[in-house]
Amino acid sequence: MKDEISIEVKDLRKEFKTKFGNLVAVDKVNFQIKKGEIFGLVGESGSGKSTIGSMIVGAYGPTSGSITFQGDTDISKPSKSRSPQLKQKIQLVFQDPGGSLNPRKTIRQILSVPVQLYAEKRLTYAETEERIKAALQRVGLPLGYLDKYPRAIGGGEKQLVCVARALAADPQFIVLDEPTSALDVSIQAKITNKLIELQRENDLSYLFITHNLCLVRNMCDRLAIMYLGNICEYAETDEFFKNPCHPYTQMLLASIPVLSAEEEALKPQKIKSVGEIPSPLHKPSGCPFHPRCSFKKDICMEKVPEMREISPGHFACCHCI
Repeated sequence: MKDEISIEVKDLRKEFKTKFGNLVAVDKVNFQIKKGEIFGLVGESGSGKSTIGSMIVGAYGPTSGSITFQGDTDISKPSKSRSPQLKQKIQLVFQDPGGSLNPRKTIRQILSVPVQLYAEKRLTYAETEERIKAALQRVGLPLGYLDKYPRAIGGGEKQLVCVARALAADPQFIVLDEPTSALDVSIQAKITNKLIELQRENDLSYLFITHNLCLVRNMCDRLAIMYLGNICEYAETDEFFKNPCHPYTQMLLASIPVLSAEEEALKPQKIKSVGEIPSPLHKPSGCPFHPRCSFKKDICMEKVPEMREISPGHFACCHCI
């Protein structure tokens, strides 16, 4: 059912200790991802989006807050404390396909790991081979690739192998951490189309992490914008692009290149930003975006804005809205 909750994040915070002090990578983040939904998490480098994905798959736990899977299963602790059944249900596709595939193993050997690890029983060689072939065929790659090494195939094909590896576990939720950022633009559309196709066929839920707003527009049901560890706006995708509210969101949308005067007319007015993103080690007081915002008021420098509903299902945190 579309309204069932797959993942719920509540007041999530993550700090990392460094020699320069505590770095707050994620600060009081809240959102829900519905079953069968593709939820986009968008932000520039250092926004904290990949840190959230890492906590969901259990790479490390949060400093505070909680992550709940399917309503009642707390997955806030690292994956080493999770059951094999829970690990099977939540999978990850990495940003760099070349770096996430063992160069010394063939595609067959790579896919055999999740097939055997998460099987409901001990598999025979024939059963293992059948499932490996099925995993590769689901992503549209020929069976002749099974005996190839990762170095012998292209970047897009490597990423499809990574997707096949995740699907071989028969998951219910997949974190896609910048799955196309390391690929040529010509290959990105092929990968995203295949991801959408697989999501619909298998009723999967995705957390799609990216910095590319063009990708989320065509792929995601809802999306959230992150800035300096905080979510500043989230909405259904169509509503988000029609009515961007937060100044940072408007700045991002205004920077997207377009091909026609008609598209240019639909873009938000060019927002002038000042300076660079502050360091997470020294976050500004009040609204995190105020040092770069051309609309800032005195209250923006003093008080953190609360998330509020602008229209049904559309939320933003800004004193100037």
